[in-house]
Amino acid sequence: MSTKKSEFKLFLSEGIGTALLIFFGLSVVIFNWGENSVIAKAIPSIQIRRLITGFLFGSVGCFVTISPVGKISGAHINPAVSIAFWLRGKMKMTTMIGYVVAQMIGAAIGAFFLLIWGDMGKSVQFGITLPGDAGVMKAFAGEVFTTACLIFYLYIFIGTKSLRNYTPFGIPFLYCILVWAETALSGCSTNPARSFGPALVSLNFTHYWIYWAAPLTGLLLVTIFFRLRRMARIYRMESARVSYHNSPTPASLQINTKN
Repeated sequence: MSTKKSEFKLFLSEGIGTALLIFFGLSVVIFNWGENSVIAKAIPSIQIRRLITGFLFGSVGCFVTISPVGKISGAHINPAVSIAFWLRGKMKMTTMIGYVVAQMIGAAIGAFFLLIWGDMGKSVQFGITLPGDAGVMKAFAGEVFTTACLIFYLYIFIGTKSLRNYTPFGIPFLYCILVWAETALSGCSTNPARSFGPALVSLNFTHYWIYWAAPLTGLLLVTIFFRLRRMARIYRMESARVSYHNSPTPASLQINTKN
């Protein structure tokens, strides 16, 4: 298969994976928090519903990661993750850009199908992420912290040979904690594509810049920390994949195996 055809397959799979994350992940948000939600009536505790929402959203990410499309593309399904892999020398810039474009298109497509939720979806702007009552700066700080936690987790697990096949299965528990702890500040996005989809269908890009600037800041801080502490020598990433499971890795995702 030619390089262009091979990369197109990667981008297509990444776009599909992101669309699935947005549709099913934000359907969880709408179902748990939307107007007349049966979950809200059954579980009035906001804290418990945040725990459930985070776990289920993370579970969607886990299932996408171990799905056939996830095994093809490596299941980044998040521009912050692709940029982090690029900074670690695991992707060419052109491939990274292709992934980010695919993720944003996938997010738009996935969010379009959220319209089937009708008024229930509109009541929560289809799962939009916005700064909470604490204000913009705390929302920014919250996104920096949560994205840093995600990237740190990925660097450790993917960089540990005995753990990397289990990487997807820790994501539900990670998001369970992060959403519970931080969502009141910013909605706990950690993912520019995840925030883009509902912003697009709601036509509300208020403070959307936070959901690019803060995740980029978080991943940069973790990457710099790894370099300064020389942790990349201990936690060596073989390729730009969240999904391993003994799947063959395309050449585009295994640049510079020394880092």
